Amino acid sequence: MFSTNDFRKGLKIEMEGVPFAIVEYQFVSPGKGGAFVRTKLRNMLNGNVIEKTFKSGDKVDKADLEQFEFQYLYKEGEHFVFMNNTNYEQTHLDESMLGRAKDFLKENTVIQILFHNGRPIGLDLPTFVELTIARTEPGFKGDTATNASKPATLETGGVITVPLHIKEGDMVKVDTRDFSYSEKVNR
Repeated sequence: MFSTNDFRKGLKIEMEGVPFAIVEYQFVSPGKGGAFVRTKLRNMLNGNVIEKTFKSGDKVDKADLEQFEFQYLYKEGEHFVFMNNTNYEQTHLDESMLGRAKDFLKENTVIQILFHNGRPIGLDLPTFVELTIARTEPGFKGDTATNASKPATLETGGVITVPLHIKEGDMVKVDTRDFSYSEKVNR
């Protein structure tokens, strides 16, 4: 159990069987009446943000969360198959759970999957992934007067914006926090 004194940004708590992460918190001590803590909480199952006020000293449950390292194996219909690197058990996640991350998953990529009460609720890709450009328009000499860019399709099907000098077959590093081009990888 956590007390309101333990609250900090990112702390994971559980209310009514639902895990929440503290996005913001503020301790308020009015001149009259008891102190309280005003919070913004993000529902870890659906991403909704709610505001909740707790009296100072209130207790909340610790969220039953576990994070495991998995390796992406392959896509099977609408599901993506991952293998637990510890016990080799396979887990199937559907496209809706992966969101945009599905466009940047390459076979054998190691990721972290977050479980709540034994059920997968989210995943974290590595901060950077290296992928090959499958399709893009060619850049032309003299197009470098401005910081111009163009769309490029990656080997995994994801689309990012890259500088004009990048061509098909080039390996690029993609930042998975915002799914943007980071740099060209020299092999």
